[in-house]
Amino acid sequence: MIEIRWHGRGGQGAVTASELLANAVVRVGKFAQSFPAFGPERRGAPVLAFTRIDDNPIEIRWQITEPDVVVVLDFSLLSTVNVVSGLKKNGFIVLNTSKDSSEVKSMFPGYKIAKVDATSIALKNLGAPITNTSMLGALLKAVPIVPFDVMVKVVEERFDPRNSASLKETYEKTEVLA
Repeated sequence: MIEIRWHGRGGQGAVTASELLANAVVRVGKFAQSFPAFGPERRGAPVLAFTRIDDNPIEIRWQITEPDVVVVLDFSLLSTVNVVSGLKKNGFIVLNTSKDSSEVKSMFPGYKIAKVDATSIALKNLGAPITNTSMLGALLKAVPIVPFDVMVKVVEERFDPRNSASLKETYEKTEVLA
């Protein structure tokens, strides 16, 4: 089983990204769960979303506390949220940041990291800092959970072409750090 925890802010699309990934996973014959964890937060408040993926039916129904992968849609969350809490040893952190690779690596010793400036890509393609489809591209570059073309199709069925452009560009520009 692969467990993914998404960290974002209300309005950035973390919940939608989790749902899109689950949809793509089901299309390739696997099982998936996608669910959010938030209260009456407003736009901009921290939000969590979760995705579980397995080859077999998933019967557990609780929040993911020991993820294999953490996806961070907003780097500023690092100042208030411990995004690596419970992350498995050798787990993957997928970050939206423009920071230098060496600086990012020094922040998260012992973890695999993928980074990309998804905000700039979203602003260019969408005109807004909504990074959900962009970060799906980064996630799939780091951890090829589903074929990329399947994810593109899922995004294109739900959103206009600007979102799939962000997905594709982010996939190409994501830097995977060992």
